[in-house]
Amino acid sequence: MNSTSKGERPHIAVFGRRNVGKSTFINRLTNQNLSLVSDQPGTTTDPVYKAMELHPVGPAVIIDTAGIDDTGELGEKRIEKTREVLRRTDAAVLVISAVEDAGDYENNLINEFKKRSIPFIVAVNKIDLLDNISDNKITEVNFLKNKTMIEKKSIGIFLQNCKTDYVFISAEKGKNIDKARGLIADKLPDEDESKNTIIGDLIDPGDLVVLVTPIDSAAPKGRLILPQVQTIRDIIDHNGTAVVSKKEKIKSEIDKLKQKPKIVVTDSQVFGVVSKFVPDDILLTGFSVLFARYKGDLNIFVRGAKAMSELQTGDKVLIAEACTHRRQHDDIGTVKIPNWIHKKISADITFDHTAGRDFPVNLDQYKLILHCGGCMLNRKEVISRITEAEEAGIPVINYGMAIAWLHGILDRALKPFPAALKLWNDSRKK
Repeated sequence: MNSTSKGERPHIAVFGRRNVGKSTFINRLTNQNLSLVSDQPGTTTDPVYKAMELHPVGPAVIIDTAGIDDTGELGEKRIEKTREVLRRTDAAVLVISAVEDAGDYENNLINEFKKRSIPFIVAVNKIDLLDNISDNKITEVNFLKNKTMIEKKSIGIFLQNCKTDYVFISAEKGKNIDKARGLIADKLPDEDESKNTIIGDLIDPGDLVVLVTPIDSAAPKGRLILPQVQTIRDIIDHNGTAVVSKKEKIKSEIDKLKQKPKIVVTDSQVFGVVSKFVPDDILLTGFSVLFARYKGDLNIFVRGAKAMSELQTGDKVLIAEACTHRRQHDDIGTVKIPNWIHKKISADITFDHTAGRDFPVNLDQYKLILHCGGCMLNRKEVISRITEAEEAGIPVINYGMAIAWLHGILDRALKPFPAALKLWNDSRKK
């Protein structure tokens, strides 16, 4: 469980004003001192991410954010970083203080939650400050009394208008934290709704799958990359058999197999080479195409392929890479894909590049967004980026589908997905 990648863990973010007790709440929630606690407002600056086990959720990423009421030029930058967290938030906790009113700051956050379909709860903290309660006498009676007191005040109206679950807590005293954990778990999407299988629905028990994994200068030493590992695990989980091959041996590996493979999955960079050696009666696709639907929206990327075919001289393309790995001389995002586009379409197409969690707010200057497979991002963030691009009217395509189109084999790469293949063929008739 502890080795579950961050991209596969639900992201739970805690929001609120400065000094409402967000960091103390997180430390209580996780039973760890994850966040620095201080009476000084604005102690938390950049968002703090921690992958961990959270009962009863399981593997999760907990995110502590800066106060939404931060001030000054630096404060504005902190608030912007807090807003960026919304892109990857699967469930949110809005912390408010029992001794202060809630208002525009909180309402603006709630509007963002609803706009982005982020389920959330409200944690009313510092309830212990309403009465002069000694450390050892925080009882449920006190809490019920304070709950009634709060609900009669303006903050009670705020809670009713939130139309979501709320819980009264004392992060300082550790009161009602278990109840908060339970409410958070209830808000997370069911597993079968939040993520799909990578390849399991394309195979039957006993099927053979051949995976082509080039070992080159970009490959990590001594291990496979995450999408390859996840695909192998998904094949095993669906009672299939995985055979792993380098691109140089793909033909000989297939020839010596007694059982014909159901499908071959290749690293997108060698689509062109591998397609020449895989017989037409064997399905062929790429890891990045599988992840196009696992992490994103395959149909939207198909529309991006149509837009890619219509690029012209002078257009600008954004290439967004979720990884921050050290760039090689033949890096896929900064070297290979731009070169292939220059060769196939126009030498005068220009590119901007982003990496890691950076993603531009202003997308209007681009004709197309080329996104990596997103294996290091959770699905919520990939969908958020796609949604922002769609709202700006900018088509999106991921690396694998772009490479397949550039090498003239997108039809074949989409053959395992009949609905997406039909959409692609229909788009070319228009």
